[in-house]
Amino acid sequence: MPPLEKRRTMVVGGATAVAVLSLAAVALTTPARAAATITVAADGSGNYTTIQAALGAASPDTVINIKPGTYHGQVSISSSKSGITLQGTTGNATDVVITGNTPASTAGTAGSATVLNMARNTTVKGVTIANTYAAHDSQALALYAGGDRQVYRNVRLLGYQDTFLSWGGTGSSQVRQYVYKSYIEGAVDFIYGNGALVIDSTTIRSLDRGSTNNGYITAAATNSGNPYGILITRSTLVSSAAARTVALGRCWHAGGAADAIGQVLIRDSTLGAHIRQAGAWQDMGGFSWKTCRFSEYDNSGAGVSTGTSDRPQLSGGTAANYTPQKYLAGSDGWNPVQ
Repeated sequence: MPPLEKRRTMVVGGATAVAVLSLAAVALTTPARAAATITVAADGSGNYTTIQAALGAASPDTVINIKPGTYHGQVSISSSKSGITLQGTTGNATDVVITGNTPASTAGTAGSATVLNMARNTTVKGVTIANTYAAHDSQALALYAGGDRQVYRNVRLLGYQDTFLSWGGTGSSQVRQYVYKSYIEGAVDFIYGNGALVIDSTTIRSLDRGSTNNGYITAAATNSGNPYGILITRSTLVSSAAARTVALGRCWHAGGAADAIGQVLIRDSTLGAHIRQAGAWQDMGGFSWKTCRFSEYDNSGAGVSTGTSDRPQLSGGTAANYTPQKYLAGSDGWNPVQ
């Protein structure tokens, strides 16, 4: 369609001239504003020495570049900081380490998180996020992802219990996050929550607790009104733990809520020998794993099901409705999938 035109009559030297102005051209005379950029460097060579100080100064959509170094203490991205990007400058996640050592027993769940990200439309890439508190049976989050439409690429998430929480909203308010080509490590319920979370092309390492029970990878509390919870796809599940001692997940009815009918699918992934055969899905808090929606599809490796009755497998037809795109689309068609 041709641009709208505005005709203006002018008198020049007794003659009438018609000037045709393109409104579209006028609009293009003002270029789009580039996103603001802030540099953080622990050695003082940037705009700020801490990530939190940079966030305090940042407006929405700011790109925060983080130079190599170790950054201690909680990084909190408030809901007012939509569109923020946090990125390591080298592209090597081991070069930029954001670390804490706080348990939920003293600071609460959100307070324990090394990174607390409550903002929409954020991107985090090229960094390590760690919580080094590793006492048995103590929550200590590396990442609390509480905002919608969040992307994590080339990140390392290190913890012990409850490493990574996706949490916030049910129904149409369910939060969505996409993790791509990353590394997640923990022992107990270390990928958990009620969000729509897709973990794609990622290495998931279960730590060895030196036990006949070496923990649980997931603990979903998906609301019964949401069809999608946690999807692990095109990923690799590894561990140095003994064979058949790690569960794929357990059924978390958060706060005893009867409508927290967790949904987890592990598909198109490689499962190590540490994965249980019988007991791959576990009960929790008095609720049977059968009250949740747990399944697998088209996996490979030494840990795949050998036919035990408590490892449900999706059919090909059903699996077509459980793709990364479907987990994340929501009502707005969001599609960050690589």
